[in-house]
Amino acid sequence: MSMNRPAAAAALAAALCLLTAGCGPSSAGKATDTTAAAPATGYPVTLDNCGVKETFAKAPGRVVVMNGASVAEVSTLLALGLGDRIVANEQSYGMSEVPGRAAAIKKLPTGDVKLNDAYDIPREAMLGLRPDLVLSTTSYGFDRKNGFATRGQLEDVGANTYVSPRGCDQDTSGMTIADSYRLLRDMGKVFGVSDRAEKLIAASEKNIAAVTAKVKGQKKPKVMVLFSNMSMGGNDFSSVVAKGIYNDILARAGGSNAFENASRTSFADLSKEKVAATDVDALVVIGYNDPNPAAYARKLLKEFPQWPAAKNDTYVTLSDSMYLGPSNDVAVRKIAGMLHPNAF
Repeated sequence: MSMNRPAAAAALAAALCLLTAGCGPSSAGKATDTTAAAPATGYPVTLDNCGVKETFAKAPGRVVVMNGASVAEVSTLLALGLGDRIVANEQSYGMSEVPGRAAAIKKLPTGDVKLNDAYDIPREAMLGLRPDLVLSTTSYGFDRKNGFATRGQLEDVGANTYVSPRGCDQDTSGMTIADSYRLLRDMGKVFGVSDRAEKLIAASEKNIAAVTAKVKGQKKPKVMVLFSNMSMGGNDFSSVVAKGIYNDILARAGGSNAFENASRTSFADLSKEKVAATDVDALVVIGYNDPNPAAYARKLLKEFPQWPAAKNDTYVTLSDSMYLGPSNDVAVRKIAGMLHPNAF
């Protein structure tokens, strides 16, 4: 899938910028629960978010989730049982590793908004939604130059705003699984459901620790992580992951990124020759609104028959579990099972 420049930037920021057998209770287990519990006491709640003090006098009831080429924010709210607070959601990948999540996201209201050229909610439409909380993957979603309502303008109409972890400067190269936990914790505090957030985090940590223990001491295969059928640069392979949360997930699963040093930023823009000259032991193909990422994976393996990955037919397709969000433990388990099948 080819994206224009604003959408590609949002995808980079998002990737900035979801239960499996034998994995135990997943942190994603509440993903389709959209009934929110009564908020706990303890307000006001104040967060320091990208240098902005955001004070919540009560739990938000009219939440708008901006696109940002992400599902981190909407998935986090669903996992916390807060789907009924959303009045407009623009996030969707069309697929998920968590059973029922994609369908739950599809059922959410969109606010009947006509999106702008950046595939997101323009200023006047945003103000017309009368939100009391607006979630954006990065600061891009509150930039006046992009035609969006600024944090100040939203504050003037009584709306709080929140930029997700690592989204302040839109540099996601240092993102880790801990940032997914931070998003859960922050939303837990904002909505008075910290107990739910902590249970999800504890379940995820337990699941990941169990996987990591099983693959400890094993050789770490070199993995190529990339988006299927997506162009974000000038070369044949412009959606190859170099840095970010992906590498943390790979490390926990007993693998390493074959292209970690190919770029200082989250993505590498690589030539076909560079890709062909690199030993790739396994593929992780991320599907972003792609109905058949497995076909893309098989095409790549056929194109580079010299790869160990091609000789052993070693690949896995994922979607939202590889991003910032509540279900990174699912990606860790699935990748570990591909890389070290004898350990499970």
